[in-house]
Amino acid sequence: MPLLYLAMREDGYLTDKGMQQVAELTGITAAQVQAVATFYVMYKTEPKGKYLVSMCTSISCFLMGADDVLHALEAASGVPAGESDGTIAVEHAECIGACGGAPACLVNYELIEGITVAKATELVEWLRNARPDIINTDELQALFGGDTSFDWAIKEDNGAVGPYPAFGVYGTAERNSEPLEPKRQSS
Repeated sequence: MPLLYLAMREDGYLTDKGMQQVAELTGITAAQVQAVATFYVMYKTEPKGKYLVSMCTSISCFLMGADDVLHALEAASGVPAGESDGTIAVEHAECIGACGGAPACLVNYELIEGITVAKATELVEWLRNARPDIINTDELQALFGGDTSFDWAIKEDNGAVGPYPAFGVYGTAERNSEPLEPKRQSS
């Protein structure tokens, strides 16, 4: 599954070529990779644009006004939930694990807790005008968030650079001009 995120990072979404590469690296079939990629909603098999805004609409967020925030995101962006205009994609999401800070949303999988209708509109304007290269949870929370579920304590310096989760280099593989060799199955 982490390899699917790496494949998403290459093109901004999962292409057939990317899924085939994951299949070769893991020694499973392309059909098995595609089954995982299309089962879980966090893997995107179509382009989403530069910014993916995912509004949680599960029970805690719903009770705290998530539907109103989702409608504000749609209105401000001109993008209906489930669609993209090439720059911004808006989607409703099932629980994102921030129930204590409801309503919550993600921008390129970076969290905002306690977002309001007014702040949702400001968020869309900011994405369109500032066009940030990196989306960072701490910055989003400071600009557009409200009450959080707990004191986050540790400042996050990294952020997402596209519509896929951010992650640092783990030092397990070097990126160079040579492609990684696929895993070979023993007979």
